[in-house]
Amino acid sequence: MEILGKLFGSTARVKMMRLFLLNPGLVFDASDIVTKSKVTASVARKELSVFQSMGLVKKKMFTKEIPVKPRKNAKKTKGPKKPPVIKKKRVQGWQLDTSFPLLLPLQNILIDTKLVKTEEMRGKFRGAGKLKLIIVSGIFIQNPDSTLDILIVGDSLKKRALESVLRSIEAEIGKELTYALLETKEFMYRLGMYDKFVRDVLDYPHEIIVDKIGV
Repeated sequence: MEILGKLFGSTARVKMMRLFLLNPGLVFDASDIVTKSKVTASVARKELSVFQSMGLVKKKMFTKEIPVKPRKNAKKTKGPKKPPVIKKKRVQGWQLDTSFPLLLPLQNILIDTKLVKTEEMRGKFRGAGKLKLIIVSGIFIQNPDSTLDILIVGDSLKKRALESVLRSIEAEIGKELTYALLETKEFMYRLGMYDKFVRDVLDYPHEIIVDKIGV
């Protein structure tokens, strides 16, 4: 019961737990966790300490590729933009400990439940354009074989706003999303042409969140 008492206490804790549970083979350093879970550095440190004390995660050194920022006084050269310089560095990270005794019950509670409620999903995308269709699959319906997690169709889509919402959902569920954004005209053309991508979305398991087209 001591472990269960530590498990749930904040949304930050749930987000970080999902990050590890949905990415069991990956190692995350502190900056990765802060970025992906959208928590503060102090919260990340606190929760990692709790996770480690209960045996949910374990420390692991790994090699991380880090982009090198150009010097402020570096001269700009004409021509094609050069790819960023990458350096490799050994850093300390954390990884899910798959020997954790309550791993399966924890997965059942945090993963095998509806990750985002339908009404919440609709609300998140308000103001991001004239949305006509939102279909979720993949991670949202526990279908690992799906190649897409979310399809968004609409007009005057605000790509930056949509991507911001998608990043916040990723932080909430703990997994990077595979998504597609289509204008209504393009979607209807693809639908009429029996486009394989559109047919795969509609013919395989999915859930419709918004439908103003009549799919």
